[in-house]
Amino acid sequence: MASLVRHVTVDCSDAYTLATFWAAVLDSKIGDDDEPGDPEALVETAGTALLFVTVPERKSVKNRVHLDLQPQDRTRDQEVERLLELGATLVGDHRREDGKGWVTLADPEGNEFCVERSAAERTE
Repeated sequence: MASLVRHVTVDCSDAYTLATFWAAVLDSKIGDDDEPGDPEALVETAGTALLFVTVPERKSVKNRVHLDLQPQDRTRDQEVERLLELGATLVGDHRREDGKGWVTLADPEGNEFCVERSAAERTE
């Protein structure tokens, strides 16, 4: 094996605050060593981790890489509602009448991500 992705790193203005949002999104937790004001915060999930790093620059353009989320225990639409309640904002609604499609959201710092249909919805 050549390499593994250890974590996906996200530049942000407040690592701990954004990690708190993503920990709630992913039903995970922030690293035990991470505290408010730290320049980095880690959120570990099954299969990978997200590392949030505080940088002085603000986000200025559309992300060239984004995360696609697939709900595990609820529908796409239920997950979208949950994420909006957590503080995400709606960027684009690409749901179709036949039930296919996805929803593009942004986290509290404007980083875009998509919510796809659950595995159960894909078999219907």
